[in-house]
Amino acid sequence: MPCGKGWPDLRVVHGFDAARAVLSRQAAGIHFETSPGLKKSLSDVFGRELTVEQAVSLIVEDVRQRRDAALFDYCRRFEGVKLSSLEVTEEEFQTARKDAPVKLMTALHHAARRIHEFHLAQRGVTGTRLNAQGIGVMVRPLDRVGVYAPGGRACYPSTVLMTVVPARAAGVKQVVLCTPPGKDGRVPAATLVAAALAKVDRVFKIGGAQAIAAMAYGTETVPSVDKICGPGNIFVTLAKKAVFGAVDIDGLQGPSELVVVADDSANPAFCAADLLAQGEHDPLARAVLITTSARVASVVEQEISAQMKLLSRDGILGDSVLQKGILAVVDSPEQAIELVNLYAPEHASLAVNDAKPYLDGIRNAGCIFVGKETPPAAGDFVAGPSHVLPTGGTARFGSPLGVYTFLKMTSIVSMPRGMSREIGLTACAIAQAEGFDAHCRSVELRMEARD
Repeated sequence: MPCGKGWPDLRVVHGFDAARAVLSRQAAGIHFETSPGLKKSLSDVFGRELTVEQAVSLIVEDVRQRRDAALFDYCRRFEGVKLSSLEVTEEEFQTARKDAPVKLMTALHHAARRIHEFHLAQRGVTGTRLNAQGIGVMVRPLDRVGVYAPGGRACYPSTVLMTVVPARAAGVKQVVLCTPPGKDGRVPAATLVAAALAKVDRVFKIGGAQAIAAMAYGTETVPSVDKICGPGNIFVTLAKKAVFGAVDIDGLQGPSELVVVADDSANPAFCAADLLAQGEHDPLARAVLITTSARVASVVEQEISAQMKLLSRDGILGDSVLQKGILAVVDSPEQAIELVNLYAPEHASLAVNDAKPYLDGIRNAGCIFVGKETPPAAGDFVAGPSHVLPTGGTARFGSPLGVYTFLKMTSIVSMPRGMSREIGLTACAIAQAEGFDAHCRSVELRMEARD
């Protein structure tokens, strides 16, 4: 049915083959569209036409060379703010605590507690383990982690909690946070309250690619880190890609996405609300319904049209849900499961009567929400697992951010004086086959000393 404002009808496809054709990704990863407005902005800032990739490369190298001077410069050019200091002061933290609404403070405390409890249960993987032969592994937390939280026109205290709290649960010694300042040169109160709750050590008023470069290479003010985590816009994502190798990154998060799998028992109003909630993140977000019921698909389409009229971000939803959304009607749960695995979504919601066969069959998804009464929106803020998830099909091989994101492993090998001749002879045989005589001699000396 027409959705008004000149928007097209939702795309509805019938049958497994048609659904597979529209849900197959040519390649997993990040795919951004560069708008005319963004192209003009880059031209205004740099004085010439550049692709986003070229601009990010210039910014990263400039920060690497000019350090703090470049950070101040880009804040003025991109955020329109002339800062006197890059770091948030204790006075600004105190002001934020006074300015933040009590209702929000209470909600952030509740969310932080649930996120901490969920991730604390993963701490058991740390420590040193050796088997009877002296072979094992040592698992330790990273020393220093950098977190990026989007900002500027909006603030995302939930992202601060969802990244920093797991890092603290892992035992990371120091966490620094970068986030863009507003037009007043300040970081929003909600972001600073979340940073204090999560025990961030230092907060910097830096956004975009320049923030990622600062945390990767260090400046006079910003310390270099071991790993950078957190979602962001195209500049942030491409900068993370550019600095990978100098530091580790949690992944390349693209636009948000949700696949709702529904059978005839599903509540169409709930399904529509979940798709719209995901779509309001970004014009590039993807909202997909896969259902075995033509009736549910039809009613969900009507519900989307009706509910959109009640929402404030109908412009974004017109771009994401109506233009990019897909309603796919298939014949069986098995076909629905195969499509989910093919698409490998960031979020999958199971609005079905019996979820077990789906849970048994789905291999590729960042987070699965089970049952009609489980809104994916709860996972964005308070459920417990981090909302930093693999996107763009990378759930085929990627995992959600968690305690293990902030751990590193060191293998341990201990050969006692009584090392078996079998190990020594095996090492020498392979070393000689590969032309490494010194390797073999290193082993033989131990064998000779033992004999």
